[in-house]
Amino acid sequence: MTTVDDAVAALRASNLIFLPTETVYGLGARACDSAAVAKVFAAKGRPQFNPLIVHVASAALAEHIAHFDDRARVLASAFWPGPLTLVLPIKDARLVCDLARAGLDSVALRVPAHPVALEILNGFGEGVVAPSANRSGRPSPTRLSDAVEETGAFVAASIDGGDCQIGLESTVVSLRDDARYLRAGAVTRADIEALIGPLKGDDHDGHRSPGRLAVHYAPDAKVEINVVKPDEGCAYLAFGPTDYAGPIFQLSASRNTSEAAANLFTYLRKADRLKPRKICVAPIPSEGLGEAINDRLKRAAGYVG
Repeated sequence: MTTVDDAVAALRASNLIFLPTETVYGLGARACDSAAVAKVFAAKGRPQFNPLIVHVASAALAEHIAHFDDRARVLASAFWPGPLTLVLPIKDARLVCDLARAGLDSVALRVPAHPVALEILNGFGEGVVAPSANRSGRPSPTRLSDAVEETGAFVAASIDGGDCQIGLESTVVSLRDDARYLRAGAVTRADIEALIGPLKGDDHDGHRSPGRLAVHYAPDAKVEINVVKPDEGCAYLAFGPTDYAGPIFQLSASRNTSEAAANLFTYLRKADRLKPRKICVAPIPSEGLGEAINDRLKRAAGYVG
């Protein structure tokens, strides 16, 4: 069985690991090592202009890597460890290689809340890039078996941290100048604005966030969203009661967005394995966590934005 020590040793040897987090399973590599980071891009088939999030064990280490202002410290204090990524000006480029930052003068940082992730990060003592452990554009893995199915051939160490509690990638906020909301997640826009004031949109800094490709999180089958009555031959991701007679994957019978978020990628995968004519998804309200769910669904369906 793989241990935390095995994972730390693999990172130090410039190899890849699976990093279980509360959001999704990550494909981890040493952030300062361009050769190791290149292995992540190769495993995922990921475009190299898409930056990676660097996971660290503490806010103190994050401040060695990036320039923090008062807003960043307020948000880090409130939401770290947790599912919030901050995009900040790079301070020490030796700690995060140019490839991991996609050549940008900023870096995306997060302290995850999963106890196994924190054990590995504390043992390693450096930053670890850990994009979701799926092939690029595919649904993100929220359990170890899904990660193994996607990119298991590329990793030297994997630890089963159980099913991911949240199941959606982290919220991303840029604090380079104006505060901008780049990607929705479990930490909502309202949560952030309550602490640092209004957030601007992503029209200026969107390229600095992971997960911003137009087609992202996509299964092989075509995805159609906001469907109340699916056509025959479709797999249906329901949100609440439905009378559809075909294959149904119930995101949340009680219309709970937290439950739906945790189930989203797993059910997209299960639906896709049926090789349906298309995957239809029920309407989901955009309030709170629903904003993040709909963001992922729009990308899975091929919408821009």
